Amino acid sequence: MIRPGSGHPTDRATPTTPVARSTAEVVELAGSSASVVEIDARSSVCRACPRLVAWREEVAVVKRAAFADQQYWGRPITGWGDDAPRLLVSGLAPAAHGGNRTGRIFTGDRSGDWLFAALHRAGLANQPESVSAHDGLQLRHTRVVLPVRCAPPGNAPTPAERDVCAGWLAAELRLLLPTARCAVVLGGFGWTALRRALVRAGVEVGRLPAFGHGVEAVLPGGLTLLGCYHVSQQNTFTGRLTEPMLDAVLRRAKELAGLS
Repeated sequence: MIRPGSGHPTDRATPTTPVARSTAEVVELAGSSASVVEIDARSSVCRACPRLVAWREEVAVVKRAAFADQQYWGRPITGWGDDAPRLLVSGLAPAAHGGNRTGRIFTGDRSGDWLFAALHRAGLANQPESVSAHDGLQLRHTRVVLPVRCAPPGNAPTPAERDVCAGWLAAELRLLLPTARCAVVLGGFGWTALRRALVRAGVEVGRLPAFGHGVEAVLPGGLTLLGCYHVSQQNTFTGRLTEPMLDAVLRRAKELAGLS
């Protein structure tokens, strides 16, 4: 497991960063964070959900055979990209041998291959590949956020785990919303989770339409939520989500964010 302050490219924590070990401590530390950097640091050492802590660290020790020679990140994954974005992309949770291994969301797995290639085609990333936190990838005007920061067993966090982690996302959103104009939401779980986090962040949301690919919801404060099928293999391998479909969503997102 990568220790805080060891020099990893995505690590904003230090050995003295305070650690949340309960829901109450998540609320306290997230609520008192004054910057995106501080949110990233504090959330990256969180230990509030025992099941998720045990799983992510077990995976980091046992590893997948193909990555046996690599040191796994094995900690919560933070949002990543521009700290003052015009466009947000909201996922679900890191993959056990993707983000949990590399330390960067959607990096080192097939979902990331699809997402970052599409962001590159849209002019929102400097390169199409996302294989390692050391690969030089940069996002333009865009930040990827996630409702659940630890890799969950079976890719399925519990509602309680989602609600605990919403404290981090809500605090992050409060700092990002002054500049953000559009949020691309990947999948129905993410649609529900982002709504909950926005409410916790004090955003007037109202009644949202049901999730669907291409569905738009304009919030009273001006942020537009834009639904997109998740870039999981379950969708991309079956053709439920195609590259043209994903490209069209990102073109619309750029328009809504004033980036076209």
